[in-house]
Order: sequence, then C-alpha cells, then structure tokens
Amino acid sequence: MTPVPLWATLLESVQGVNKTRNQDYCEVQGRGTAEEPLIMAVADGHGSAAHARSHLGSRFAVDLFVEEARRFGALAQPPGDERPPSLAWLMHYAEHAFPRQLVSAWRGRVLGHWTRTSSHEEPGVSEEHKVLLYGSTLIGAVLTPRVFAAWQLGDGELTVVDEAGQVTVPLAPAEADLGDETESLCTPKAWRRIRTHWAPVTAPWRAPRLIAASTDGLSKSFASDRGFLQFMAGLDDRLSAEGADSVRAVLPQWLARASRHSGDDTTLVAAWHQGDPPVPGPAVAPEPALAADPVAVPDPAAAAGTGTGTGPARRPEPEPAEQPSPATTDPAPPTDPHGRDE
Repeated sequence: MTPVPLWATLLESVQGVNKTRNQDYCEVQGRGTAEEPLIMAVADGHGSAAHARSHLGSRFAVDLFVEEARRFGALAQPPGDERPPSLAWLMHYAEHAFPRQLVSAWRGRVLGHWTRTSSHEEPGVSEEHKVLLYGSTLIGAVLTPRVFAAWQLGDGELTVVDEAGQVTVPLAPAEADLGDETESLCTPKAWRRIRTHWAPVTAPWRAPRLIAASTDGLSKSFASDRGFLQFMAGLDDRLSAEGADSVRAVLPQWLARASRHSGDDTTLVAAWHQGDPPVPGPAVAPEPALAADPVAVPDPAAAAGTGTGTGPARRPEPEPAEQPSPATTDPAPPTDPHGRDE
C-alpha cells in the first residue's frame, strides 16, 4: 500500500495595527490519515460596534467546524470493517447537511452564550440582533485519504497548490464583495451562502501539495490578485527548498508586514507535504519566489497589476517580486448512502 503523505502544518495570526483586539481565530490539526483527518479552519470576526462579540463568534465558528469536520472524516472512512458510504452520498452531505449542521450549531452556541452572559433586563432584543453581535466569516477544510472537501462563508481565501505546482483559489466568489461587506454566519439562513469545494483523492500522492486558508488581512495587503497568488506560490517554493521549520520561524514577520499594509488582523493556516520523491535528473538549484532574506517577502505595496478573474490560476512565470487567480450546486440526494461508489 502506498503510504499517506506526512503533512507539516503552519499556523500564525497577527493583530492588525491600531486594533485593540485580534478578531481572527484559527486551528489546524491531524495528519491526513483515516484515523486523524487533516482539519484546518480560520474565522474572521467582523469587529465593528454592531458585532461587538465577534471575537467570540470567530472562536465558536472554528471550534464547531473542527467538531463537524471530525464527524465528516469518520463518515468518509468509518473505523473497522464498516463499509464507507459512496462518494455521491458524501458529496451531497458535504454540500447540504454539513453547512446546515454547522450554522445551526453556531447559532445555538452564540445564543447560549448570550443567555449566560447578558442581563435579562434588556427587553426587546430579538434573536437576530443577538446573533448579529457575534458575526464572523469562516473557511474550513478537511482531507482524508479518500476525499478533500472545503467550505467558505464570507471573505478570505482557500488556496490550493496541486502536485504539479498549479495554484488555485477554488472557493473564490464569482463576484468580489463590495467594500467591507461580506457574507457572515450571522446572516439569516447562512447555510445557503456557504460555498463548497469537493475533490476526491484518487491516489495518496495526488492530494494537494499545499492547502492554505487565510483571512482577508493577507490578500488585502497586495495591490492585486496576482500579487497574492505569487506570494502563495513563493510560500510553496520556500517550503520545498527549506522545509516547514524554516518557514515557521519567519511566518510571523511575513504576516506582520502584510498587516501593516492591510491594517487588518492577518491569519494563515497551512498544511504541506513533500510529495513524491523526485525522479533522478540533472541537479537544479531551487529558485524560490520569496527572497533569501527571511523577511523579504514580496512587498504588497509593490505588487501592482490586474487580477485574472475567477478561473483556475496557473503558477505564473517567475518574476523579480510578483502572480495569477481563482474558482465552485444541488444534486438530488442518492437514496442509498452505501450505493455504487465512485
């Protein structure tokens, strides 16, 4: 049996300049095995006066996503000799049941928190107003040896680098949000607005090489989509050239620089694996997109250019310090969860 790739994980969050509190929250855990699915999530609390408890809303969102993702992983690959459900059934679950359960759990958690911590002498506060106080975005992903699935509500980016080095942003919306407005967990019937990415894993080494989830504090620090995607390609190059420990050491400095440009809390979680051993050939010196200086990441202010729309993005041709952008419905549920597979 071909071994499952060993994943190295990264996690870092930097508070925005002039912010009194970091509204972001994040988590990454697991090894991508059937027993320990790889799970990652980032959430960005809205932070305005209308969302005064959003730092709690983002934490609840991540904690509850991790719980739902563990259940999804157990469904995808049950323990023991239990037969797993078909991929068609799992896809329908991911697109419909998972978002409903997640949003319902989040609303229940925030309303319970309100009840425990608020004065009961506040008449006339509607349920929707209570939920509004905790507003947050969310991006989460789960990878098992069988399937890679991800979900997004609101802004931020899920970035995927495949085994061939192609960089994509598969959950980017068809149209960018205007200004600071974004979809949110506090939106009525928010589960309908969650975007889903679904990708069966046909072989262990054909899983993505790099999966990253980041809040919009990172992407907003670049003048264009191209600049952000070049940064992510450079992150992949740096990981390949120097390994995860080296990148972990400098990631706080990279995000701090990005935060100075965007002015926002900036959070990145990522998982990376080495991939198949390379086929022997002529030695080629690595040429990472990120400079050798540990903090010399592409300068967001210099990353001018035009975005490339919402289709899959190829890794751009190497340039001195700059890079392309992105892409995800409602099938009838299979009647038998253990029906014909694949």
